[in-house]
Amino acid sequence: MNDDATTELSDDALIRHARAGDLEAFEALVARYERQVYTLVLRIVRQEQDAQDVTQQTFISALEHLGGFRQEATFATWLFRIATHAALKILRKRKGLNTISFEEATEAQPDRDGLPHPEFIADWKQSPAELVTRHETQRLLEEALAQLDDKHRLVFLLRDVEGLSVKETAAALALSEANVKVRLLRARLQLREGLTRQFGDEARRVFSGHQH
Repeated sequence: MNDDATTELSDDALIRHARAGDLEAFEALVARYERQVYTLVLRIVRQEQDAQDVTQQTFISALEHLGGFRQEATFATWLFRIATHAALKILRKRKGLNTISFEEATEAQPDRDGLPHPEFIADWKQSPAELVTRHETQRLLEEALAQLDDKHRLVFLLRDVEGLSVKETAAALALSEANVKVRLLRARLQLREGLTRQFGDEARRVFSGHQH
């Protein structure tokens, strides 16, 4: 199979060829998703060398387990699940914590997953998801994302940055769809509060506990 023919195939077709031993087909999948996986991982681990290592590890793991990929989710969703799992291991090792399962790292915590009560809010013309596409605000948003805890940042990255549906995000993170929605709302509110001083309308500032 030549390169041109390979790049024109769908993910499902490339997966079939790769399972049959066609490494060029798998290389086409790598070329198709490598940048997307790397960008996601870099936003999680925030170190280029770690991001490169996790990206490489993600595709090695995907190749090793391709036969077990049941295609209940998209190939991209499956890759993101592998990548986020590997990235969380890096974070926990970096923090000197014991490595735990991906499910434990992302499981719901009722006492902490309720809606936040912002100390500073304001009316925005754009949402955090829209701001992420603006080059001049990228650095500020990346800094704000870094302030989120892992579980909320992951949901925001997959749902609002990578564009996965709620169902796909839930599948990638092994969460319920309801849990994804709560965490996404919490992440958006935290980002909104954190960036208000840069992008909010000061005239419409509202303090917690006061009416405006």
